[in-house]
Amino acid sequence: MSKTFAIIAALLSAQGLLAQKDTTKTRVLDPVIVTANKIEQKQSTTGKVITVINKDQIEKSSFKTVAQLLNEQAGITINGALNNLGSVQSLYIRGTNSGRALILLDGIPVSDPSMINNEGDLNLFSLNGMERIEVCRGAESTLYGSDAIGGVINIITVKKDVTKPINAKATLSTGNYGTFRGNVQVYGKEKNLSYTARYARLASKGFSAAYDSTGTKNFDNDEYIGDVANVQANYQLTKTLSVKAFSLYSKYKAGLDAGPFADKQNDDVYNQMFLNGTGFQFKKEGITVNGTYRYSKQNRKYDDNYSVPGAAAYSLNEYNSIGQYAELYASIKLNKTLTLLSGVDYRYGSFNNTYKSLSSFGPYNSTFNDTSSQQTSLYASLIYNANRFNIEVGGRANNHSQYGANYTYTINPSYNINSYWQVFASVATGFKIPSLYQLYDRFSGNSNLNPETAVNFQTGVQFKNTHVTTRVVYFNRNVNNGIDYNYISSRYYNYIKQQVNGLEAEIMVKPVERLSITANYTFLSGNETTQNRITNKDTVTYNYLLRRPKHNVNLTIDWQATKALYVSATGKYVSSRYDIGGYKKADVPLDGYCIVSAYAEYAVNSVLKFFADGQNITNKKFFDIRGYNSIPFLFNIGVTVKL
Repeated sequence: MSKTFAIIAALLSAQGLLAQKDTTKTRVLDPVIVTANKIEQKQSTTGKVITVINKDQIEKSSFKTVAQLLNEQAGITINGALNNLGSVQSLYIRGTNSGRALILLDGIPVSDPSMINNEGDLNLFSLNGMERIEVCRGAESTLYGSDAIGGVINIITVKKDVTKPINAKATLSTGNYGTFRGNVQVYGKEKNLSYTARYARLASKGFSAAYDSTGTKNFDNDEYIGDVANVQANYQLTKTLSVKAFSLYSKYKAGLDAGPFADKQNDDVYNQMFLNGTGFQFKKEGITVNGTYRYSKQNRKYDDNYSVPGAAAYSLNEYNSIGQYAELYASIKLNKTLTLLSGVDYRYGSFNNTYKSLSSFGPYNSTFNDTSSQQTSLYASLIYNANRFNIEVGGRANNHSQYGANYTYTINPSYNINSYWQVFASVATGFKIPSLYQLYDRFSGNSNLNPETAVNFQTGVQFKNTHVTTRVVYFNRNVNNGIDYNYISSRYYNYIKQQVNGLEAEIMVKPVERLSITANYTFLSGNETTQNRITNKDTVTYNYLLRRPKHNVNLTIDWQATKALYVSATGKYVSSRYDIGGYKKADVPLDGYCIVSAYAEYAVNSVLKFFADGQNITNKKFFDIRGYNSIPFLFNIGVTVKL
């Protein structure tokens, strides 16, 4: 802990010194956000912990995946982000287990009902289709429902401030390991109609997903090919009423291996998602009403030699799922200081599965017939904003077709001491519903499962002026009825208890006009009571969290050298942690690591820009997941044209 407090003290000292230089200037960098309370508001008017990744940051990260960019934010660890393209992306926020962070697309939950944890797949999204990302850390189930135990990640694709009828932008890049990136966008506004159309492709010959510990087996490369296309349109029918429509199609193919340290040829995963929907907004002085409907269909297929003619052994495992989401909510300005937010939502999910295989034991086929569940929710929040004091008090009632009802609440006050300093706190509960697989799988399902529940507490302080922005947050979370797999009964059950304490520190310093330094630090201390992973019999409390480091540091230095030339360097430090050692084996420690990346761009004019980037430029060998390769040195060069 001494290291932790030393880092926090250094950040607070830096902010104090810079504050003395700028005591007469008012606060800046107060962006408008929507994720905190489903309404547009200045970030300074909420006590929620929100990080905004803006359009400029996204454009300067176009060589990264969505998971890689999120992996650099405070409180977030994504296992798979630094592995071969197409690897499973396990998202952890503030030490939560996988599947306990909700992904939103323009405020709408996105998930796959056929996944064991019902999570969304970050591989299906492209940075090139994003305007900004808002990361809200802390329990958000009151406003966003199931899965938002650790927080929500809102991927926002809607363009604003577009004035011309036709605009176009294209980017092409190439790099080592046969990597190609390309995207094109067309967007504009003509009278009452605004529209956007995007297409992006990412392809790479890749490297072996599995690690060859002997160095002699010559594992083959595992390639990746992914495509994302989306369109959206908004039409202003009257001064008060607008309607929208949106559609997204995404697919990818990724090579797989047989497991840790084990190569496999002709083993691939195919994943595709089709999502479309419509909505409206009615906005008049004092009241805003929003309605949305989203339909999604996903197909996920694991092909192990099945498509190889004459294969002596093969398997094909295919999942098909459907998700529906409908929401209607309104914000009503009751007076100058008080706003009422109230809404109702409906969620439906279903999936089926077929499995075919041929082995030395002969052929085997099985099916999982269409199975579905649904839930309805009613939620409300009162939001009070005075000159300095802000508070949100809210609750949600959720009713599920299988297990019945559950409830959540949120209390979130904040106080602006002056134009620079803000203190805040919150107590909030979160929940995660059992997935369809956990409820109904004929071998491992348990229809008596209850939702996983959590109580979250956080408190912190924030400082902003023209030279420095910094925030320090302490958080605590207690999870009960955690859903896990019982290796004795071979079924899912409510068992896990988890307690996590942590600190997050973020700072952005601009010592001079063209130079900025951004850093964040996350400390996690967790205890998890679960089934003994060695004996699978007795109960054990582990004083660490698998694959989640106790210390995580990210640092970026940005320098606008000239009007045309921009350069940046990024460093990431991850401390040692544990991974699963195998069935009935002790957990295995993974070494800590530090990697460095760099980026440069040169804008010839407002139309043409060249860029280059290098990830892990020292070619550091490291592992985020036991038995699987992490990225070696990766290099890309490219060009962007904007008309």
